[in-house]
Amino acid sequence: MALTSSELLNVFPIDTRVNERGRLEIGGCDATELVDRFGSPAYVVVEHDLRSRARSFVDAISSRHGDFDVLFGSKAFPCTAVYRVLAQEGLACDVASGGELALALRAGFDPSRIYLHGNAKSERELGEALDAGVGHVVLDSFDDVARLARIAGARGSAQEVLIRVTPGVTGDTHHAISTGQADSKFGFSMHEARDAIERVSDSASLRLVGLHCHIGSQLYDLEPFRAAVRTIAELGEFPVYNLGGGLGVAYTAAQHPPSIEEYAQAIVDAAHEWLGADKRLLLEPGRALVANSTVTLYTVETVKRNVSTWVAVDGGMSDNLRPMLYGSIYEAVIADRPLAAGTERCHLVGKHCESGDVIVRDVLLADPAPGDVIATPATGAYGYAMANNYNSVPRPPVIFCHRGEARLVVRRETYEDLAARDLE
Repeated sequence: MALTSSELLNVFPIDTRVNERGRLEIGGCDATELVDRFGSPAYVVVEHDLRSRARSFVDAISSRHGDFDVLFGSKAFPCTAVYRVLAQEGLACDVASGGELALALRAGFDPSRIYLHGNAKSERELGEALDAGVGHVVLDSFDDVARLARIAGARGSAQEVLIRVTPGVTGDTHHAISTGQADSKFGFSMHEARDAIERVSDSASLRLVGLHCHIGSQLYDLEPFRAAVRTIAELGEFPVYNLGGGLGVAYTAAQHPPSIEEYAQAIVDAAHEWLGADKRLLLEPGRALVANSTVTLYTVETVKRNVSTWVAVDGGMSDNLRPMLYGSIYEAVIADRPLAAGTERCHLVGKHCESGDVIVRDVLLADPAPGDVIATPATGAYGYAMANNYNSVPRPPVIFCHRGEARLVVRRETYEDLAARDLE
């Protein structure tokens, strides 16, 4: 079955169309011409899509609640150019490491609007955060509390903090991206949270301003979000509540997650009912901001027909690890005939020496052949972030497309880069 234009728009970025030559056009740029110019594999980002989704989140919350901030959950796509675009759109930023902090600062985020997360923050990372003047540190453990209190105390400062709570609420998602359950590596249980609140409140070098919770990622059901708000309300009243992210996105034409408007309505309604209408609300979308902004382009190297048809491309698990980690599913189309009816059920596979290096199973492709350009949409979240050098394959470039203009924002790695840190 061929994808229709409307179905394409469900998973591909805004400003995607099939042009007059019958080719896939992304951000005004012909996909096959992008491969001719920049090579493959390549991450192609539609800048307008990033900006539009950022504005949609801000508009959806601002129309329902006065005191708020939207944070880019930057682990989803920690690329300097992506940080910069979202900083320009007025978002705050969530970072989960010293490296992400460095990139966010480099891209222009106001340090006072950066929130440092992480379940195992090192002394160095905490020191870097305080040196940079980050607005808030999210405390994840009693070790975090003691370590940050000591570091801030030695500087003679009082650092504003949030306490991360695991509310014992889970959503319907893969276990590896579920974080709200009581038995989790993240945050304080409801029982521990009361002790953590007391300890932090007694600290001279920490200033507790509120609570944080995040129940997981790629969630379609809004009820767990409401349940989490209801649960953390039991811990007392605070001026600030960071309610995390987790809104699911469409990876396939058959998936229809809640809209940003529906998500915002559910969160704000729950907050007003259980926390109060005068609180400062923080939301941390990551995947929902960036996933559908990006398409990965590959070139077919071989087509092998034995029991199945194996269409092998020039990338795979080094540029998109999610299918191998989580069993994630994707669409795939041939860029110069994206609306053609699929004639053959294929396994779209990568070039790496692993049988598990399968990008999309059982995808219908229209007479695939070596040299075809394959497009897999919705790769903006965790593709670039998890990219690796398995089999010493250089990582792909990142290309921004806007109104028919393409620019390289991250170059392709070279073989020289692979050995750049070698000392002998």
